[in-house]
Amino acid sequence: MALRIIVILAALMGVTGSPTTTVRPETSSVDTAAHPNSIPETAEETGQNEVFSEEEGAEDVMATGELNPNHYPAQRAAKVVQHYLTTRYGSPYRLFGLQRVHSGNAEDVGDSGRKYQLEIAVHEIISNTTQKCSAEVFFPHGQKQESPQVQASCEELLNISTKAQEEALYQQYKMNQTLISAQNLPDSHGHIEPDTKPLWHLGIVASSFIMLKESNENTLYNMAQVANITQLATENDQLKFDCHTLLHDMVSQVNTHNYELLDALENGRKSKLFP
Repeated sequence: MALRIIVILAALMGVTGSPTTTVRPETSSVDTAAHPNSIPETAEETGQNEVFSEEEGAEDVMATGELNPNHYPAQRAAKVVQHYLTTRYGSPYRLFGLQRVHSGNAEDVGDSGRKYQLEIAVHEIISNTTQKCSAEVFFPHGQKQESPQVQASCEELLNISTKAQEEALYQQYKMNQTLISAQNLPDSHGHIEPDTKPLWHLGIVASSFIMLKESNENTLYNMAQVANITQLATENDQLKFDCHTLLHDMVSQVNTHNYELLDALENGRKSKLFP
């Protein structure tokens, strides 16, 4: 799945607002063959260390009761928790990865959906901090797909302060004489230049909004690559980027749809994209 993302970031720490998304399918499709540098996310950047076999992928996703922590039903629900934490608390200097699922349980909630209770190890990648967290994921059922509902308790990881680095990065980007841009993060060898890592991380945070929105019991999304990201000119104190990212659903292997995503700021809630 390819996404073209317009990301608008809060200029100053403490600015209120919450990123929202508008997704419109386009008539054209994106073939992964047209993106030879697209590669899966690394375990270092995502915390996703499990490799699934075809047998595991075929496991009944509607299993109830105690779940095998290494199989898809538990892993899918846990991956949603990762996207949730990233959308709520992620930034160019704070990223969350799923390190391990310790235990999982699933139960039907009438006809309304299914609830997953999880004990997982979440890794804050940049500070290299890991915490065991409790989480609950509810997948609504119905003719119209709704985003999963998530609750997670990871207080230790959320107390990591990155405001100083984010403020310094904001000032750097705002004072640049030329608008910055980067392509193919990472490249075909998995390499990312140190000065472009914040842009790569920003692409992960922005894409997590869509991965969370589109996730269900039959998906397992990762971001594969920032194909390109370009800073756009603004006349206010915001930073704005046009970002084209590639997403991969490990379950379906689908990576061919093209969408346009607009992230904007609304008053009322604090933006976690760039505090």
